[in-house]
Amino acid sequence: MNAVKRTVGFILDHPLGKRHPVKTLWRLVWWQVQLQLSPKKLIVKRFVGPVKFYAKRGLTGITSNIYTGLHEFFDMLFLLHFLKAEDVFFDIGANVGSYTLLASGITGAKSIALEPVKSTFDILSSNIELNALQGKVKLINAGAGPVPGEIRFSADEDTSNHVIAENENSANSIAVPVITIDSLLNQYQPSLIKIDVEGFETEVLKGMTATLNSPALKAIIIELNGSGARYGFNDLDIHNLLLSKNFAAYYYDPFTRQLKNAPSYGTHNTLYCRDLAFVQERIEKATPVKILGEAI
Repeated sequence: MNAVKRTVGFILDHPLGKRHPVKTLWRLVWWQVQLQLSPKKLIVKRFVGPVKFYAKRGLTGITSNIYTGLHEFFDMLFLLHFLKAEDVFFDIGANVGSYTLLASGITGAKSIALEPVKSTFDILSSNIELNALQGKVKLINAGAGPVPGEIRFSADEDTSNHVIAENENSANSIAVPVITIDSLLNQYQPSLIKIDVEGFETEVLKGMTATLNSPALKAIIIELNGSGARYGFNDLDIHNLLLSKNFAAYYYDPFTRQLKNAPSYGTHNTLYCRDLAFVQERIEKATPVKILGEAI
């Protein structure tokens, strides 16, 4: 019951949930009915435009898109408004592929998607095949870090899977390979990077110094919610690092297509941009995207 209350609260606080409460709540009810009928089955659901994805009980990172249209509304619409077909998008911590599907399935950009957990990676691969995006998406079954190697990872926490901390019980952990993001730079020049690695962002950034210095990179969506404390990391250090690379934190309003300065990082994802004139021109000229029947 508490989970249902949280989900309903999330929907009614969501920008599109507020505008279309009946539609979003009906989609939630219908999805719950489908779960009851097929609790273990992978069910194909429509996403945005022609893009589809596999969903089932427990895949909270993607099933929220079923009833809200876009789970992470502001960040996903920034991606949809900013990226063009000639761009490269790095999805670090791709999970089952929400952002990658939007980047390559809607904008046509090339995506490099990293997901370390094999069971999650397999669903990510299935989502790419479902949409025939193999030519636009490079999938890498690995984590990202400061140096190549191997690391212990949780495997049964859906979107909360993370690198095992030193003082954490690792009985249910798995070993996964690690690469540096800079190792991809000779072949791919990203214009947008999303980093969602459950507190391990500091170590990921240590392995992408050259990438951060690349003039092609204009924006980063990064999760800063305090979870780095489990490893002894501080989000403020990440914020200051990105400021030193001429990025600044912004709020994005997809309805007005405007970026507004944020005083600091947020409590979930934070959007960092540089070369603001370039980014602003991109998003202002982007073709509207239809979400829940509304062109945004």
